Amino acid sequence: MAILYALVARGSVVLAEFSATSTTANAIARQILEKIPGDNDTNASYSQDRYIFHVKRTDGLTVLCMADDTAGRRIPFAFLEKIHQRFVRTYGRAVLSAQAYGMNDEFSRVLSQQMEYYSNDPNADQINRLRGEMSQVRNVMIENIDKVLERGDRLELLVDKTANMQGNTLRFRKQARRFRSTVWWRNVKLTIALIILLLVIIYVVVAFVCHGPTLPSCLK
Repeated sequence: MAILYALVARGSVVLAEFSATSTTANAIARQILEKIPGDNDTNASYSQDRYIFHVKRTDGLTVLCMADDTAGRRIPFAFLEKIHQRFVRTYGRAVLSAQAYGMNDEFSRVLSQQMEYYSNDPNADQINRLRGEMSQVRNVMIENIDKVLERGDRLELLVDKTANMQGNTLRFRKQARRFRSTVWWRNVKLTIALIILLLVIIYVVVAFVCHGPTLPSCLK
């Protein structure tokens, strides 16, 4: 599986989690939860050995997953977005006062099912391709946890700035519009050229059939 572990938390309080393998993912995940500063929305990734921990926090609710380093970022962040939507839609304002693991019995099954889907179903990539491209624009940075530990700081959070994300998104859209306009004009020019070429061919054929000089009388 590409995605091996996932949790949903309010602050540092874990509300639901699921692990598909025996690892130290839960311990590292709790370090990350403790180190996320403030209440700002966050999209970030961390590396640990051959695994990447991807984090998405929106409106105080944190969704985290651990994936193989070969999984890239598009699918894990699409998974996090889907889990966040499902969790909020299912529990609403109850997440504000829920106790630790208060939703684990029910929602751990959802985590398991979605981890399986986003890890193995090829449709997951097609459905979330556009969302994944926008996630790539955000250019989430990765800091190696081992290097941070060597400096005495257990974890260092790397946060994308919202202004940069919005600017990159606008540039992406403008480039897409310019590309579509260029392709459209190129097709128009090609169509006109083909029509002119076809008319020339018809004229040459008619001229040949009518023996050149007698073309006007032939056309009559």
